[in-house]
Amino acid sequence: MSAVPDPSEPREVRAGAPAGAPAGPDGDAPEELSEHDRRILALEGRTFRYVGAKERAIREEIGISKVAYYVRLNALLDEPAALRAAPSLVHRLRGRRTSEPGAAAVDGGHRVA
Repeated sequence: MSAVPDPSEPREVRAGAPAGAPAGPDGDAPEELSEHDRRILALEGRTFRYVGAKERAIREEIGISKVAYYVRLNALLDEPAALRAAPSLVHRLRGRRTSEPGAAAVDGGHRVA
């Protein structure tokens, strides 16, 4: 009656999957990115030439606010599926997220304005 698996029963192991990786809905592959998440990664990988062009693309192509875009992008950086889909982009953004600000680190001041 309960949905708790019996620890004595062997678990299904997928070939090529890392140990402990969750199975997807069909049981043979881990969860992949949604189309929405793929579009976010693709947009982030693009270069925009003019001020405001990226924010406009976020609204028009993805249909969400820029705040919602950056919240979802930050969450995507922690998802293994995003790393598999765009490894260089995810590594670059993770490095930027955890690096110190350049000017503030040089003079030791942490002023906002």
